[in-house]
Amino acid sequence: MAKKKILLLLGPNLDMVGVREQGIYGTETAESIAQETKRAAESLGFELAVYQSNHEGDLIDKIHAVRGVYDGCILNAGALTHYSYALRDAICCVHEVPFVETHMSNIYAREEFRHTSVIAPVCAGQISGFGKRSYLLALYALKGML
Repeated sequence: MAKKKILLLLGPNLDMVGVREQGIYGTETAESIAQETKRAAESLGFELAVYQSNHEGDLIDKIHAVRGVYDGCILNAGALTHYSYALRDAICCVHEVPFVETHMSNIYAREEFRHTSVIAPVCAGQISGFGKRSYLLALYALKGML
């Protein structure tokens, strides 16, 4: 049986994890977190691809491209979570692929503007506040859905 394919899609500034706001995001690099998430995905029988972009249009193009390629998507849209109706609409375009919205930080314990997610209503669920483990929890959520 072929492995289910999962895309971990990371938005603006998530390439700087380990450098930026270490009190919130920690000191582990984005690359090491991606590698750990890939290993965890493999142990669950998934094949995981990771894509990061600081550009909204690139993320939209990647979302459109999940159809027929990926079985599920873990999306940390970063700050775009709070205002990008374009990302929301892109997710709606590929409604047959489940998306799990993730955040390393607890967005509800941060600035007021971070408390609203415009993409949450079109995602299968939301996980936030568990650091890099948010991605691992999202893998388990997808395992239960696929």
